[in-house]
Order: sequence, then structure tokens, then C-alpha cells
Amino acid sequence: MLKKILIYVFLIVLPVTGFSAEKKEPVKHLTDEQIYSELKKLALVFEVARDSFVDEADEKKMLEGAMNGMLTALDPHSTYLSEDDFKDFNDKSHGEFGGLGIQITSDKGAVMVISPIDDTPAEKAGIKAGDYITHIDGEQVFDMTLNEAVKKMKGRPGTKVKLTIVSEGKEPKTITLKRAIIKVKSIKFEEKGEDKKIGYIRISDFGSTTSKELKDAITKLEKKKVIGYIVDVRNNPGGYLTAAIDVADAFLDSGEIVSTRGHDKNDVIRNYATQGDLTHGKPLVVLINHGSASASEIIAGAIQDNNRGLIMGSQSFGKGSVQQQKPLGDGTAIHITIARYYTPSGKSIQGEGITPDVEVLQSKVEPLEKKQSLYSEASFLNALKNEDSDKKKSDEPEKDAKDMTDAEKDAKDYQLQRGMDMVRAMAKIETKVKVSSDNKSADKKSESKDDKKSEKTKADKVETIKKYKKSEKK
Repeated sequence: MLKKILIYVFLIVLPVTGFSAEKKEPVKHLTDEQIYSELKKLALVFEVARDSFVDEADEKKMLEGAMNGMLTALDPHSTYLSEDDFKDFNDKSHGEFGGLGIQITSDKGAVMVISPIDDTPAEKAGIKAGDYITHIDGEQVFDMTLNEAVKKMKGRPGTKVKLTIVSEGKEPKTITLKRAIIKVKSIKFEEKGEDKKIGYIRISDFGSTTSKELKDAITKLEKKKVIGYIVDVRNNPGGYLTAAIDVADAFLDSGEIVSTRGHDKNDVIRNYATQGDLTHGKPLVVLINHGSASASEIIAGAIQDNNRGLIMGSQSFGKGSVQQQKPLGDGTAIHITIARYYTPSGKSIQGEGITPDVEVLQSKVEPLEKKQSLYSEASFLNALKNEDSDKKKSDEPEKDAKDMTDAEKDAKDYQLQRGMDMVRAMAKIETKVKVSSDNKSADKKSESKDDKKSEKTKADKVETIKKYKKSEKK
């Protein structure tokens, strides 16, 4: 029996070997007697291997391999964590660890990149989601376990490691990266656009501090009076389930966020939004792509199914299972899949992913016309001048080099640009609807006053007629 259960639930992309949902044969359960017989066989295999192996056998390594094999036979996400692995896993969960800053998974014996973490050696070296790592320091990684690959890439900060990377449609290349202490800051935010009126929130992962960081970001952006929000979870591989729920809740005023269903199909846990949308219902666009997985997909699904905003980008990764860590009491643990999660509409995204409301594939765009034409009314000889033109030019603040660099980066991000366009369009529509609604309300009030005046006039006329008739009788 385990001494501790349910320390926390964590959604993260671990080894993934495929995305298609396969039909499984019904499980044929063993009797207690058959199980006992198989366990005796396991002990016998251990003894024979230890005594007969050509070199000196490492008993601990053999037993850990047996336990890991037992769990990975269940699904790609379940695994045994040694004492070192468990410690490393917890270090990553709390936002600081050593290494290259890269989220990887196993794909048909190869090591595939899910996403590089923002501002890390891997991201700065140009490693992208979907790249394959074929060699680490010259050693092939095919059929290497994921934990072994991770250990080879880890090391003392400042030391170097060589990775051979294969990108789609390109020749393999070998790059050298310097290991560093990876400090993960979940949230980055700023006001974007020429008028700085679009609140941009980048979520790189879902950690223990994400919820607090998000609330701080929204509070500061609201003070800037932004007209709407872009939440960017592209290449975000996941994290804490509780963090994902908190993030969705920040943008929702009501409705279901996510439900989880475990071994017992009747045991359904539903998580609902609490009252209070921190952004006051302002236009919202969520950006996703193929590297958006797990907790990122919970956010996208909750926003989409509750009609709170628009999902833009490309199809997400499709990881819809929940893992739980069960410590074994000696510093080791089991990381095991305990449930599937479902969007508010009851859809499982396992192997499918979230389909964006507006598909926007990352593209390179070249403008075919200039912002201002050489030929316009202003180009004619002796044309009348606009008395406000000089004032407008003088009112425009000069941008420093840093701002220009950020603007140039944003201009190259096609998905971000389309997201910003959408927020502006949604904000304009909402403004027009509000004005129209206010006008109708004013008209109704005016009509109501006119009606009252009309009724009073009619009543006065009736009273006058009554008085007139009385006087006639007299």
C-alpha cells in the first residue's frame, strides 16, 4: 500500500508515441493464482539474469527497469521515478531547474521536441516544436528511454552539450548549447499595438505561481485601459491542472471549465468558474498551435465552449489525460495516468486536439502597397492642407530602439498580428452594439416621457369635455 496518495495532479507532456486513438481489445483479467504465478516468474527472471549476465549486474538498475517497464506498458505517460528523477520533476514543477530549457517526448523511438521554454538556451538556439533530436554528444538516442535522454542533456550550468537536430524539410545540423539554470516565469505581459491598447499575456507553462502572476498582469493591464486581450499559449506543453482551472476562471464569469473522469466512469469531477471575470468581458483571443498541449488545451476548450472568446491559430497537440504522482515513501514515486479530461461540451481532446475557431497558420506576409500612397489629394499642387496634420505629427511620441525591435518582432508574427486585428474588430463591434443599445434605451425613455405627456393631455381633454358638458346642462 502507498503511504501517501494524491499529492498533486499534474498535466505535462511525457513520452508520447502516437496521436491516433486505437481500438483496444477487452482486458482479460488474471486470477489471484495466475498473478502470484507471474510474480514468481518475475523473481525467477531477476535471479537468472543477475547470476548469468556476462558482466556484473546492477540489481537496483534491473529492478527500477522492471518497475518502469510495468508502468510504461499501461500508457506512454505512466512511469517510475527514481529518487533523482522525482527530485528533478519537483524542481521543474516549482519553476527553477538546470538544463537546456526544452520539453521533449518520445516518438517511435526518437526524441521529439514539444516546445522550447521561453528565454532558455534551447529557445535562443532556434530549436522549435516538432524538431527531432537524433544525437546527444554524438551518441544516438534511438530507443533510448526519455529519462536517459533527459539525464544526458542535463548537467552543471556553464558546461556544453552537442545536439544533432533534424527539422522538417531540412538537413540535420549539430549545435552546441551551454547549460544554464532555467528559471521559468510563467507569465509575461505588455500592451501591444501602435496605440498600446491590446493586452498581451504570454503563458509559457502552468506552474505553482501562474495564477498569482496572471492576476497581477490583468490588474496592471486593466489600469492601462486596454480594449481587449490576447492570451498566447502557443508551444505551452502544460503544467498543473489547478493552474489551468485558475487561468480559465480569470476570464469566465460562470460555466464549466473542465471535467475529469477516472477508472470509475461514474466518478466525474466537474470544475466550474466562480463569479467575476477579471477582464470585465472585454474581447478575448486565445492563440494556440501544434505545441499547445494539456493544460493549454483546457484553457482553449473552456473559452471556446463557453463562447467567451475566439480561438485562433492551428490545431493543438491533443493530450487529454491527467497524471498523478504517488510517492512510495522512500523518495521515489509513481507517475501514473489516473483520468481523462473533457471540455465543457463533453469532448475529449485526447489524440484530437482543439480545433481553432479561426485557423491561422504561421506565415510570412509581404505588403504589396504602402501605408500612404504617393498619389492622393495632398500630392496636388496648391492642395488645401489639413490644419490638424502638423499637430498629429507633433503629438506622436518617438519610439526608441527597443520599442522598434519589439515592433519588428511582432510584425513578423503573423498569428499575433491576426489576433490583434480580431481583438480590435471585436472591440469595435461591442462599442457599436453598446451605442446602439444606449440609443434604444434613450429612445424608450423619451417615448415613455412622450407617452406620459400624451396620456396627461388626453386626460386633460376628457376632463375639459366633462366640465363643458356639465356647464351646458346648467
